[in-house]
Amino acid sequence: MTETDAFYEIRRYQTRPGKREAWVQYMDSVVIPYQVSRGMDVTASFIDEEDPEGYVWIRRFKDEADRVALYAAAYEDPEWTEGIGPAVAELLLVERSVITRVQPTGASALI
Repeated sequence: MTETDAFYEIRRYQTRPGKREAWVQYMDSVVIPYQVSRGMDVTASFIDEEDPEGYVWIRRFKDEADRVALYAAAYEDPEWTEGIGPAVAELLLVERSVITRVQPTGASALI
């Protein structure tokens, strides 16, 4: 993968015990709309059928420069640092987050 190639982030989260329903509602009503308003391409979000606290979502970036700019636009804004970010920390076990960068292969529907 080069810095000019599009890629996805698969973000796997663990909610605090008993908080997944509240997390999904917060993602759907606050986090995803906020991220999209800052230019993020949110491809999908999922609950894990085998893990009652598991949540996965996917974002797409045109290239590394796009990711850097979008991260700054989203995560350096006071709306995130003073409001959304602290609320996220109350719902998630942030230290258990796993973020994987992937690039689709030629047979992928996500090219």
